[in-house]
Amino acid sequence: QVHLVESGGGLVQPGGSLRISCGFSGGTFSFYQIAWFRQAPGNEREFVAYIGRSAGITDYADPVKGRFTISRDNAKNTVHLQMKSLKPEDTAVYYCAARNIGAAQYDYWGQGTQVTVSS
Repeated sequence: QVHLVESGGGLVQPGGSLRISCGFSGGTFSFYQIAWFRQAPGNEREFVAYIGRSAGITDYADPVKGRFTISRDNAKNTVHLQMKSLKPEDTAVYYCAARNIGAAQYDYWGQGTQVTVSS
């Protein structure tokens, strides 16, 4: 059973940077596409960033393009989301999700990590 654990969230000032991570276990990591989503209070969960099985394929939501970078380390079964120039509207619980080859949806989700951008 695939298990995802997010880490690295916290409080950061506007304009600051933070890196959050997603640890993967219970499957063959290189088979899975990984994405980050976020959910702010009162809002629906929204897509943030995606990385394919090959680290060369990435995609980002428009609000984070140029500020966030997703990367993966297949040797360490880990995906990172480097966030810079953070804004208060980036405040949310961030979730990582995994999708296997050929799957139509993300079947596995982590428990989330809180990111708060505030002065």
